Amino acid sequence: MKITTTGRKVNLKPNFLSLVEEKLGKLDKFFPAEVQANVTVTVEKDWQTVEIAIKDRTAYFRSEKSAPSMELALEDAVEKLESLIVKNKSKISRKHKGNAYKYEELPVLPAGEVEEEEYEVVRKKVFNLEPQTVDDAILEMNMLDHSFFMFKDVVTGEINVVYKRKDGKYGLLLPE
Repeated sequence: MKITTTGRKVNLKPNFLSLVEEKLGKLDKFFPAEVQANVTVTVEKDWQTVEIAIKDRTAYFRSEKSAPSMELALEDAVEKLESLIVKNKSKISRKHKGNAYKYEELPVLPAGEVEEEEYEVVRKKVFNLEPQTVDDAILEMNMLDHSFFMFKDVVTGEINVVYKRKDGKYGLLLPE
């Protein structure tokens, strides 16, 4: 696994970098050697967040955890990622055409040309809608650690949205 680390508002020390290598080494058994892992550490006052994103040719996995220390946050993020992978191992091994995501920043208008709007769109996310089952869409949403996911239903061909409810169950939005 190829690991890239980034520190936001912090300089990462060599002992932490070796800890990242050690902890992510536990996940090598799930991925081929050419897989790219990005670890981002953000420090805000007394709270530190570790985000891990692993991208291979068939899927995209993401975990983010916060804790008082970056070591604890790293431990929690790796555990969460590993449990998601193990829990969904058979589903993941099925067809997954994930990581078709492309980010496109919207242009910023100069001061004085800004229209009076109640809502401001600051990012546009464009991605390829591969036909999926509802279960595959929920799996991908969970692997991305998102609260909702838009997909094209493999049976109906319609654009649908799955989302995670506050009670831990899932909802499905269908077009009329």
